[in-house]
Amino acid sequence: MQVSPSKELAPYIKHYLFLDSAATAIQKLRLFSDGNTGLVFSLKNKLISGLDNYEVKNYLPTSFIYGQLDGFKDIYSDNEISLIIVVFQPNGIHQLLGIPANEFQDAIIPVEDVLGQKASILQEQLSEQNNQGRIEHLNQFFSALIVTKPISNQFIINNSLDFIIANKGDFTLKQLVDYTGYTERHLERKFKECIGLNPKKFGNVIRLHHFLKLLKYKSQETNLTTICYDAGFSDQSHLIKEFRKHTGITPKEYLVSTGKLTNNLIKTSVSGLF
Repeated sequence: MQVSPSKELAPYIKHYLFLDSAATAIQKLRLFSDGNTGLVFSLKNKLISGLDNYEVKNYLPTSFIYGQLDGFKDIYSDNEISLIIVVFQPNGIHQLLGIPANEFQDAIIPVEDVLGQKASILQEQLSEQNNQGRIEHLNQFFSALIVTKPISNQFIINNSLDFIIANKGDFTLKQLVDYTGYTERHLERKFKECIGLNPKKFGNVIRLHHFLKLLKYKSQETNLTTICYDAGFSDQSHLIKEFRKHTGITPKEYLVSTGKLTNNLIKTSVSGLF
């Protein structure tokens, strides 16, 4: 289930995701970048960061923050799971926490390391509530952060994000420089601080997800080559290379997967992806 945050939180939080699974067999959850960062609460059982010969289990924190991903991450579950994922806007976590986003890049960090004891209190409150109560607690918690954290000037970033998203990730750095009036070096620095990725890498992620949207709604008559060009890729080999880099699989494998929990989270068995 996907739920929008309160109106005042919309500039910072994209949505809340509620994911539940009763499966007790070991499952692989493959997470890949969608241009956003997130905060995960595990309300039933902890997720696992890795398996050593499927025997030794390295458990993730009960709640954790994940930053912008360079590629993809595989995490595992070996029991029932009930997850709440707070999906931030691309620059939301920097605005709410006041911490440079590149410090979170390609990392998983315990929430307590960032938010302290109040994160543990929120975890307990979420565990005791139904989904409606959880939404209210999340809105209250993050609304309080707006009050206590000074919000930095986001004019450059917001304009740049609007440009990149409007062009569906298909742009050149020169075009972005011309549009914003700022130098390439200045834009790179601000993006790393506020987003966690440089403008071109962020644009590549946006273009990939534009392709996924076209793939999802394609007609039977539309072939992969047509969608490839419509999404701004020069040819199929370029598309497949970029797709594998971000997801570890091919577009066709993604298309036939029945384990898509969200656009950028796939659940599979550990014996293989498909």
